[in-house]
Amino acid sequence: MSATTEQDQAMWAGQDLQASCYIDGAWVEGQADETTRVVDPATEALLADMGFASVAQVEQAIAAARRAFEGGPWPAMTPLERSALLHRLTDLFQARRDEFVDHIIAETGSPTYLAQSAQVDAAIDTMRWFAEAARTGPTGGYERGLPLWHKPVTSASLLRMEPVGVVASITAYNYPLFLLARKLGGVLAAGCTTVVMPSERAPLSTWRFFQLVEEAGYPAGVANLVIGGRDAGVTLSTHRDVDMVSFTGSVAVGAAVMAQASGTTKKVVLELGGKSPTIILPGADVEACVAPTIMRMAWTTGQACGCTTRTFVPQEDYDAYVEGAGSFIGGMKVGDPRAEGTILGPLIRDDQRRSVEAYVERALADGGEILAGGGRPAEPVGYYMNPALIGGVGNESEIAQNELFGPVGVLMPYRTLDEAVAAANASRYGLNAAVWGPEDIAMQVAQRLRSGTVAINGGGGPRPDAPWGGPRESGVGREGGEDGFRDFFEVKHVHWPLAGPARPAPRPAPTEDTPEVD
Repeated sequence: MSATTEQDQAMWAGQDLQASCYIDGAWVEGQADETTRVVDPATEALLADMGFASVAQVEQAIAAARRAFEGGPWPAMTPLERSALLHRLTDLFQARRDEFVDHIIAETGSPTYLAQSAQVDAAIDTMRWFAEAARTGPTGGYERGLPLWHKPVTSASLLRMEPVGVVASITAYNYPLFLLARKLGGVLAAGCTTVVMPSERAPLSTWRFFQLVEEAGYPAGVANLVIGGRDAGVTLSTHRDVDMVSFTGSVAVGAAVMAQASGTTKKVVLELGGKSPTIILPGADVEACVAPTIMRMAWTTGQACGCTTRTFVPQEDYDAYVEGAGSFIGGMKVGDPRAEGTILGPLIRDDQRRSVEAYVERALADGGEILAGGGRPAEPVGYYMNPALIGGVGNESEIAQNELFGPVGVLMPYRTLDEAVAAANASRYGLNAAVWGPEDIAMQVAQRLRSGTVAINGGGGPRPDAPWGGPRESGVGREGGEDGFRDFFEVKHVHWPLAGPARPAPRPAPTEDTPEVD
């Protein structure tokens, strides 16, 4: 057994992993016949065997969330009190930051640098942002007045932003804590309640986080955790006491969630995926573009929905890009995520690696070629795969249109910028995009791209106040930021004739001096 394996397994020694669910303020064992085997993808060692919640237990969690939303101390809390409680939870999270970094490395295979910054630190920043957002509410505040109206009588109107209710929060395996922060942070800041279901492939860090929820002192039923599979997901999506489903995952499952939720016409927010383009403009420094564009292609070993895996380069710069890509990819260290200098860790499971490899094999059979990288590193264990850049394929090919969730990208030359923009938009996704080159032209191109996010010359990095999502099959609604926060509210219009009883003016946003605001 390797030292890394021993370290990973020691993390969970003494933990009661049989009590896999947190329902109505208590830890309970999952009662379904199924279990999920949580495996370290870098060592293939078994970390935990956790029991699934039964359908009855999922229903119990939903009932607990409903009770907590409609009665008890939670709905009586003011925005300032919710903010203080969220800050307390975030403080606990931040104090255990290094522990959670270890958890993320063990269950997802993220290299240390990535587990620290994009996984845990980004989650802490997101929780902190929502803790502050709870004080003031969504854009415009919790209440705002409309101008006087004079038809048929003079009247006044007030818009109230009220929590949507019980939210089913379903997260993916690639960024378990960051995705949890976007959902749970918004839920708690808005005054909703929730049942959280993490991916069965990476539930441990979420399970550990719920111990902090308990320690922070949230009332019973406000935040519930179930570990489960398809039956649990269907129950959450179809149950009449669930007012909203917030789901992150694949298009296929997202479409199923939407269909299931349609029977009760509940609100649905879906963050699904992408096949995101990079456009290198004429006049760009191609050699300087190679490293950052390859990194964004292979980020998280390609297991990120925003990876820019379709690269469009001017025909005259194609050979220079290929030469640079060969050199850069050849120097990328793939291996033990805890080892110094590792850039890419493993994929989450062997079946995921085999799926990505099959895409590459089919592309080669159809006339494509590997321009750089490819194959597997010489690792005795672990679900590793070298990054690869594929050429000789068209934008309509399978490998250029389907999301692989692996470290594989395609390189395609273009003759005119109009051609590049049209090809970039020729996708059923619209999540993310990147443009490299002269800023004035890049800004014009960004406006022409149908994408929820566009980064120019690398952008400025993730920020918790910005939304994430996109049109078409990239999903419905947004996660994070003001737009994502607003999705956890419903708008109520209250109006009255001015000839009737006087109505107090809309109240200002809460401050430390107005703790009575509700």
